[in-house]
Amino acid sequence: MAASSRAFATRLDFRLSRLVDVSHLQSNSNGLEELRKRKRVCFEGDRVVGVSRISCCCSDSVVPMRRTTGSGKSVEKCEEWRFDSKKSSHRVRIQASPAMPFSSPQSCFVSKQEKFYPRCTPRNSGPQSRDSPPKRDTGIANEKDWGISLLNENVNESGTNEDGSTWYRETGKDLGDNGYRCRWTRMGGTSNDGSSEWKETWWEKSDWTGYKELGVDKSGRNAEGDSWWETWQEVLHQDEWSNLARIERSAQKQAKSGTENAGWYEKWWEKYDAKGWTEKGAHKYGRLNEQSWWEKWGEHYDGRGSVLKWTDKWAETELGTKWGDKWEEKFFAGIGSRQGETWHVSPSGERWSRTWGEEHFGNGKVHKYGKSTTGESWDIVVDEETYYEAEPHYGWADVVGDSSQLLSIKPPERPPGVYPNLDFGASPPPADDDPPPHMPPPSSQ
Repeated sequence: MAASSRAFATRLDFRLSRLVDVSHLQSNSNGLEELRKRKRVCFEGDRVVGVSRISCCCSDSVVPMRRTTGSGKSVEKCEEWRFDSKKSSHRVRIQASPAMPFSSPQSCFVSKQEKFYPRCTPRNSGPQSRDSPPKRDTGIANEKDWGISLLNENVNESGTNEDGSTWYRETGKDLGDNGYRCRWTRMGGTSNDGSSEWKETWWEKSDWTGYKELGVDKSGRNAEGDSWWETWQEVLHQDEWSNLARIERSAQKQAKSGTENAGWYEKWWEKYDAKGWTEKGAHKYGRLNEQSWWEKWGEHYDGRGSVLKWTDKWAETELGTKWGDKWEEKFFAGIGSRQGETWHVSPSGERWSRTWGEEHFGNGKVHKYGKSTTGESWDIVVDEETYYEAEPHYGWADVVGDSSQLLSIKPPERPPGVYPNLDFGASPPPADDDPPPHMPPPSSQ
């Protein structure tokens, strides 16, 4: 469907929530992330007590809570990180890290495809306008959400709409060694005055080794100078060391304001194999004028009961105020540990922090300890059940069920007597953790 100039009216909404100084925190807390409702394994002594669903994992924890504010048709919507001390001797509710100031409310971004149809010329005249920016904190979309549809025939066409905006669409196929084939479709549009533009590329790749890939790359800008970029990939391949099938999904998203010093970037990834090994993580960065914040988290399940999770969040202002919170947990067969720190630095350089830890022995006993720079300290052993997630809430069976289009990709037919070249060299280097272009690196604490 052709892109009209009215469809380029999308604007990025950047709003700032109030900063809160957390140097006064005095509650006995450990800063654990609120867990989503998932399966739990409850260990009491040497036996598994039960399996149910939980929303947090420690009775004496300070649980980060996410809250969305805003109502109805208002475009003012933000998320806050809040810490609620459920069972502390000092009952405290504070905002310990930065509010998320520019989310993407539905009222601001037109995302459903059918909303563009009334603005465009008849449906089959050209590619549909897809100029909506990505939304923050939405993770990795499933393939069905993208609506990727690649044409078998070669297409190279363009046109002009009634309002003067232009569009184009082209398809092609690239071939390479080892049976490599990439089918792709590129499309885009420009408003009549050239101030707004959108581009999108779809592709599928395959070769004789069984490698399959499905992907999307999209970008755009509007008349106000706002710009955005998003890419998504889904890959099936055979792990060169374990010989197991593996599915990997990833997404990167970025948006920048054209009228103020504001922008955000996110990188998400998920990896699964057929024996239950799972790895998930995300890196996020945001800025709104004088305030910047970062967040990183990861989860690792080895498929045999061992679990590692961690989170690190921090923020700062141009005046020099900095604050953050981080935690880590490791468990196997009911035995494990949790530890973390909440900290704050004032503009004058004065630093406050509280560190905490837990040792879970698997016998119903938990050793809890911690201290702060204001003189707090505790070191006790309590009778307490141990809760943690032994398996991911979304695993191999789930991702296979959601990847039907990826799995249905058919590689070129291999001639008789011709075999793929398999590379059993070193594993590829880990993903680059650097921020994207134009995004400053995080400062040290």
